[in-house]
Amino acid sequence: MTERVYLFKGFERFWHWSQASLIIFLLVSGFEIHGTYRLFGFEKAVNYHTIAAWSLVGLWIFAIFWHVTTGEWRQYIPTTQKVLAIANYYSSGIFKGEPHPFKPTSLQKHNPLQRLTYLAVLTLLSPLIWISGWLYLFYGDWAAWGLGGLKLEWVATAHTLGAFLMLAFLISHIYLATTGHKWNSQLKAMVTGWEELS
Repeated sequence: MTERVYLFKGFERFWHWSQASLIIFLLVSGFEIHGTYRLFGFEKAVNYHTIAAWSLVGLWIFAIFWHVTTGEWRQYIPTTQKVLAIANYYSSGIFKGEPHPFKPTSLQKHNPLQRLTYLAVLTLLSPLIWISGWLYLFYGDWAAWGLGGLKLEWVATAHTLGAFLMLAFLISHIYLATTGHKWNSQLKAMVTGWEELS
């Protein structure tokens, strides 16, 4: 029997899709700035990239406020309980038709592996991208800030590394979103708020 659970409130869905759109656009414009291909032209790509980055910062500020005031920040507290069971499921159990060892609820939307991954994205990957991007944006002010010895190549490399790691996260996220009860059940949950569980 299929059970339906209301997991994602309207703002969470808006935040998720807005964030995803901005990150994808930042990847597209950023790789053009890097010289991978030509789509908008270098100058426009830089301008669009900067606007999208500041838009994402604004969205994150609002999302942090929402998470704190609603208590939803608790969804991201890491735990190691069942991490190995979930890792085993994703590495082999999923291919054998085994049941998922975690059932989401409105109080625990994310499995332990998701929580650890999101914690790493929030505390390691995002700061790498934001700090290197901010330094890149304000390159002309480095001397005034006492950062004259910092090399632009280091900042560029850090920012590009962060972009590739974000792309890897995005690809993994999209793939894992297809591993629900049905291939599109988790996608539907992020559109309607309701997830179907087996």
